[in-house]
Amino acid sequence: MNAMSAINKRQYAPAAERNREPISAVLAEHLPASATVLEIASGTGQHAVFFAEQLAPRHWLPSDPNPIARESIASWRAIAQLPNLHEPLALDVTQAQWPDFVTTWQQQNAPESALRAIVNINMIHISPWAACEGLFAGAAQLLTAGDVLYLYGPFKQGGQHTAPSNAAFDRSLRQQNSAWGVRDLDVVCETAQQSGFVLKAVIAMPANNLSVIFHAAD
Repeated sequence: MNAMSAINKRQYAPAAERNREPISAVLAEHLPASATVLEIASGTGQHAVFFAEQLAPRHWLPSDPNPIARESIASWRAIAQLPNLHEPLALDVTQAQWPDFVTTWQQQNAPESALRAIVNINMIHISPWAACEGLFAGAAQLLTAGDVLYLYGPFKQGGQHTAPSNAAFDRSLRQQNSAWGVRDLDVVCETAQQSGFVLKAVIAMPANNLSVIFHAAD
């Protein structure tokens, strides 16, 4: 892909530019110092490029089920030319075989850098609940004791929205698709526990979002 073709195929999300630095600061503190990090639902690819640069020498492995998104990620990658940023994988966490696909990629492309963390930003509220369940179930197959699963986005807490803007956002999501919506953090944590994850930290972020950090249990 030449530079001009890559520029023309990039997508741009203003929110990714706004939240990338606060998220990167949390990731820098909580991710293993040297590892492969799998990003689920990478979207435009802006985060992947920024995190790969800011969080080096970690390997950054983006993914997305949407071919248009993967094309955008590949375009951002082609321009960035970062040695630790890999081609995006076609992953759908609602499909049971996705962990096997990641394991095969790992063995073939980065056997020297163990997969030690999974990052998922702004997905579980704009996807059916099966995506959240599939994310934890698959992560349990890929991560070992102490490894990190990171979520970012808006959440209810104690069954209540944390801000009027989040309540309005939730209504908007459900109008678009009745299977979408801002998730209750308690329910997410229960799902995580069922897959063998332990909640380690909940960190308040700008714009009424949360960083939620789980570790794979012993």
